[in-house]
Amino acid sequence: MTIRWRLALTSAALTFIILLGFALVISAFTTSRLKSDFETSLKADATNLTSRIPTREFEEGLIAIDPDKTSELVIDTAAADDAAVWLFDPTGENVELKSPASASGDVVLPPDNSLVNIDDQACDCTYRVYTAPILAGGDPGDPQGFIMFGRQLAALNATISRVQYFLGLGVLVGTGLALLAGLAVARRAMRPISDLTYVARHVSRTRDPAVTLPRTRAKDEIADLSRTLEGMLRALDDAQREAEATLRREREFVADASHELRTPLTSVLANLELLQEQLKGEDADIAASALRSTQRMRRLVADLLFLARADTGHTAGKQSTDLAHVVADAVAETAPLAADHVMRVECPPGGIFVWGIQDDLHRLVVNLVQNALSHTPPGTIVRLRLRRKAGTMRPSTNGGEPVAESVILEVSDNGPGIDEQQRERIFERFVRGGNGFSGKGSGLGLAIVGTVAASHGATVKLTDSPEGGARFVVRLPVDGSSGALAPDEVEEQSRLAAQTSTTTGRTRGLRFRRS
Repeated sequence: MTIRWRLALTSAALTFIILLGFALVISAFTTSRLKSDFETSLKADATNLTSRIPTREFEEGLIAIDPDKTSELVIDTAAADDAAVWLFDPTGENVELKSPASASGDVVLPPDNSLVNIDDQACDCTYRVYTAPILAGGDPGDPQGFIMFGRQLAALNATISRVQYFLGLGVLVGTGLALLAGLAVARRAMRPISDLTYVARHVSRTRDPAVTLPRTRAKDEIADLSRTLEGMLRALDDAQREAEATLRREREFVADASHELRTPLTSVLANLELLQEQLKGEDADIAASALRSTQRMRRLVADLLFLARADTGHTAGKQSTDLAHVVADAVAETAPLAADHVMRVECPPGGIFVWGIQDDLHRLVVNLVQNALSHTPPGTIVRLRLRRKAGTMRPSTNGGEPVAESVILEVSDNGPGIDEQQRERIFERFVRGGNGFSGKGSGLGLAIVGTVAASHGATVKLTDSPEGGARFVVRLPVDGSSGALAPDEVEEQSRLAAQTSTTTGRTRGLRFRRS
């Protein structure tokens, strides 16, 4: 739930509690007042009726109620007030002058002049009844009879129900209005937060902190947060610019140093090769060791120069390239390094074409194979598998055969694998594996693999091999404008791969299979 809704609901809940308490107080007060007024009116009407009861005076000085005239008065009064009236003599006996509007059934005179409720089964209603004495002689201690005067409670209860209904409706309406007002206020208050969130997402998406935050005239915590974030973004922008400038100078230095080292290294290599031919014995071994170190240095310089050029965006033009042919060349090149390893290659017939730079793709395959050979013990099986990835198919231009949308190159082994801690940084520069066979290599091979894959719109992932080692999966887009290899080209690649298995006596079990 958003903060806006939480604030609005909290405001509505507080408003509901306040209004409910207010409504309960008003309802109790109004109910009490209505009942009090009802009973006061009931007592007044009953007293007024008793004062009008006709009486007769006998010869002995006794005063009694005149039944005939009283019956007529009671009936008229009950009909006019929609009331019920009972008449009792001084002894408490019912005089049987019950009006048509009175309650049915036997009614007993209460012991005092209290207010009582009497249920009438005939009309399914309840009467509120007041008992008043008839003081014909003016002596309160000598009443001439009693009158029970009552009215139905239906009208009073209906009035109380209407009051409670409107109070409850007011509580609900007030709560709803408080919720809407809370949403409006919260939305207005949270608008600067939404703007800051949008800017933060923009910076996260574009990685560009050089943005301007929306200005606010308010002097509150949100405005302070906005100013703080703006200062942080300015500092990040300055730091990013400084880092980019430093990185650019570093790349320029690496590119210039690598380029300048190529010529002297070539000269040193030539001189060492000549010196090795002329020397014999221990001196020749020393020259050979120096020659190998210089060759490694030349490869390192070449790798650094390649990465430096890739960082600056300087790449050769792309063209339709048969990746199967590239794989065959890479296998042939790395065959002398596959001492005591078993290499197996699987490639479908007909060639697989991608849009890319042949030399860079060759470097990608060679580095993946060298990585597998350098970081696995003798006897490890290294597999190269090239296949089409089934997906959305489209007609090709060489006869209507469908072509896959991507090409998958897998290089796997059954060696010790790569530690989980190193997988996140495995494609960074100068990162080496953590197993016991990580001493070889400069730490740039997989960095070049990642760079070449990115420049070709490809992806490269490191997963676990089903055989227990590491598996690198490169997914490249297919060049649909190129067709398959001719049959003679297929035979030529097969012959080339087969020759690779005999180029060195140290390579065992090299296979290049057309699946």
